[in-house]
Amino acid sequence: MEMNDASPIFASLGHPGRLAVFRLLMRHAPQGVRPTEIADSLTMKPNTLSHHLADLESAGLIAATREGRSLYYSVRLDRAAALVSYLFADCGRSRPDLIPSEAKSAMSHAPYNVLFICSGNSARSIFAEAILNDLGGWRFKAYSAGTRPGSQLNPYAVAVLQRAGHDVTTLRSKHISEFETPEAPKMDFVFTVCDTAASEECAPWPGAPLTAHWGLPDPVKATGTDAEKALAFANVYAALHKRLTAFAALSIDQIDRLALQHRLDDIGQD
Repeated sequence: MEMNDASPIFASLGHPGRLAVFRLLMRHAPQGVRPTEIADSLTMKPNTLSHHLADLESAGLIAATREGRSLYYSVRLDRAAALVSYLFADCGRSRPDLIPSEAKSAMSHAPYNVLFICSGNSARSIFAEAILNDLGGWRFKAYSAGTRPGSQLNPYAVAVLQRAGHDVTTLRSKHISEFETPEAPKMDFVFTVCDTAASEECAPWPGAPLTAHWGLPDPVKATGTDAEKALAFANVYAALHKRLTAFAALSIDQIDRLALQHRLDDIGQD
């Protein structure tokens, strides 16, 4: 990237509103987000958001794709990577002291600590915790947490786990603050499994864990008969089981961080 290419990008990101939109889209990357969801998450007026999206798209930082009647905006990761490279290699003259020490550290050895985050920690993230702890054996230690305080395990979720043969006696709903203390386990992977959690404004996790967004529909919002609600929970459980089976099969110690990040992104879109 040359200075003439970088300047308009810096100008675009220099506005707090546009920077907020870009940061939210990065938390969902490589998946896209609909404008209505962006506006709701940032409490931003639709016409204001429309201007910000147009400016970011003009700068080449984001792109829009249409799926049916819906428009989705996503980060152009190639352009974002080029900007970061320009800052480090050109502006920073490739000084090694500009790279955070956490980002340079290699992936720790198994068992790997994995945190699944949802809004309520009542179903989806609880499913993921239980599934990976059973699938992963000694290689993984899974945890889950919610961004909303005061949540409880959903009885439909507990029933699905019991039918699948999981031990539910030690499962409990936990707030994310429990994992933000100095005494908390150091995470190697952090996954968001709902769009609300992915859109939350939160500080980067210490230790530079690999992250990915594996969003799934909220079964708690399912309507209809008890059987129809139970089916919604079972479908989400099945989707997570498929993704976590693929994740647990990865040869993590034999894959570099960039390739591993791409694998995690791909799993989240299956």
